[in-house]
Amino acid sequence: MFSGLNESNMAELQAVRGTQDLLPEEQRRHRIVAETARQIAETYGFQEIATPIFEFTEVFSRPIGEATDVVSKEMYTFVDRSGDSLSLRPEGTAAVARAVLSNGLTQSTPLKFFYSGPMFRHERPQKGRYRQFHQIGVELMGPAQPQADAEVIALGAHILERLGVLKSCILELNTLGDSSSRQAYRAALVAYFTQHVAALSEDSRDRLTRNPLRILDSKDAGDKEIVAGAPAFDAYLNDESKTFFAAVRQRLDLLKIEYTLNPRLVRGLDYYSHTAFEFVTTALGSQGTVLGGGRYDGLMPMIGGPEMPAVGWAGGIERLAMLLEAPSPPPRPIVVIPVGDATDLAALALTQELRHAGLPVDLGYSGNVTKRMKRANKVNARFALVLGEEELSRGAVVLRDLDAGTQTELARDQVCQSLQAILA
Repeated sequence: MFSGLNESNMAELQAVRGTQDLLPEEQRRHRIVAETARQIAETYGFQEIATPIFEFTEVFSRPIGEATDVVSKEMYTFVDRSGDSLSLRPEGTAAVARAVLSNGLTQSTPLKFFYSGPMFRHERPQKGRYRQFHQIGVELMGPAQPQADAEVIALGAHILERLGVLKSCILELNTLGDSSSRQAYRAALVAYFTQHVAALSEDSRDRLTRNPLRILDSKDAGDKEIVAGAPAFDAYLNDESKTFFAAVRQRLDLLKIEYTLNPRLVRGLDYYSHTAFEFVTTALGSQGTVLGGGRYDGLMPMIGGPEMPAVGWAGGIERLAMLLEAPSPPPRPIVVIPVGDATDLAALALTQELRHAGLPVDLGYSGNVTKRMKRANKVNARFALVLGEEELSRGAVVLRDLDAGTQTELARDQVCQSLQAILA
């Protein structure tokens, strides 16, 4: 029940902060993003998967880390009636990895999955970011070759291109190196930032001990000045890591996918390695990521599975939907208008016949002809089929062309074929 809800405050009832109602036009935008992504992902051999909206909290807390902001501050976590700690999923990758492990798929690689659905994080709402938000995503699990990295990036670029938004995005690319390179760089960052610890923001001082790479993408102005002098990752990459990154870039060049190197693009979670990338845009105001991901070879062992290389990405449906041009309106319906109570059943039968033929039809529930014609104009109907008793007795109906303002008579048993021919 709604606490304190009564007639006096009913009009003030709003959606929960950080959530939104997707009314028909906005929902059409969301559907365009998800369906376009799904169709193109299928051409790359990715199959759709869906995981539960909530999981055991450990599915996320173990790989993401108890000390991270996501787990400690942002996850919606609750204890159910059985005493189990459950969490609404804050992202899709860990849930897909759990599904692979739970369903015994670890010996069936390569695994190529696409997903789409809502995620949940309790963070400060802002433009294009909500506490219940929606993502599309892909996970390619099994291959360790750089071709896999190039393929998932190419898939993301292809989806953005088909949506018509790639032209307003820039692909930023970086390498996190392998585990040994990453550890060497982490040690160098800790040594450097420790020298400037007094000047760091509170968040960055907290990250220094548990996630120093995250300091590199701090938005604090003072942190940015310190970060500008931080050591570069290049100096700590071993030959294997350099070779891998060069191979990824070679394949992107071959596919004519343009990118910009961003040495400050990082992933704070320890299971990430090698390629990191983001498609960013300034079309929504300040620069924002619309799709991003990377290689996460270390994730599966963190949740109790075997070693399994993997790479993937997730894209924000809300932000992508905001970049779309105005979507096409829904198809204009045909309105069926019975004249008098005696034609109601005939109108219902005709309506269902037309709908089964794939035609959009609107049948009102009450009102005289004048009111029903007003309804036809309100729903932007293309045609009206008027069923009068006299016409039906002759086996006919009246077709009104609402654009041309003309009308003609059709044989009742030919209505469906006649409309299909006219609309074709």
